[in-house]
Amino acid sequence: MNKKLLFGIGIFAVSLLVISCSTAGKSQMAVAQLAKKNDIKRILYFIPEVIPDIEEIKQPTYDVFFTAASDKMMSLGTRDYLRIDIPVEYDSVNIDMLREFCKNNDADVAVVPRVKYFKVGLGKYVFSNQVEVSLKLFDAEGNLMLETSYDTYKAGGRMLGSAANSVKIGTKGALQNMNKELQNNQIFFIKST
Repeated sequence: MNKKLLFGIGIFAVSLLVISCSTAGKSQMAVAQLAKKNDIKRILYFIPEVIPDIEEIKQPTYDVFFTAASDKMMSLGTRDYLRIDIPVEYDSVNIDMLREFCKNNDADVAVVPRVKYFKVGLGKYVFSNQVEVSLKLFDAEGNLMLETSYDTYKAGGRMLGSAANSVKIGTKGALQNMNKELQNNQIFFIKST
């Protein structure tokens, strides 16, 4: 069979496995409700969960992530976003806390990120400069709208580049993927007035 066809079938199969029926139903409802408004005015960004959990790399990762997110949001014309310096575990988001933050900050959506460094070699602290940046987008009610990621290695990242540059590229790539998905549903990041 054609490699492109096999790749397409593989992507489709993985997509079906990743999205459970209940989550898909909730996310479709959340996207539909947000589509009625047709815009996202205020976005909350929580600090990313960093894997591996090494204290020395967290703050530099946070700094690069938020600089890249800020740059990307400005390029999309979105200026109304807030950084929330509270850790949120990517795989077990506290929905009540998320709702409360959205309500108190008059936010339309919240982004829960994760930055995962690829481990190479046998040592405990040996990891490469390549990363996978993953994002979960929730509406103000805590419904998962979409999840996306950007893998700098699979995207052809340079093996000799810096980890900071990989985090920057991965963050911008994941946000671009998220923006494309939202536009497919007629939802837009808009300029705040």
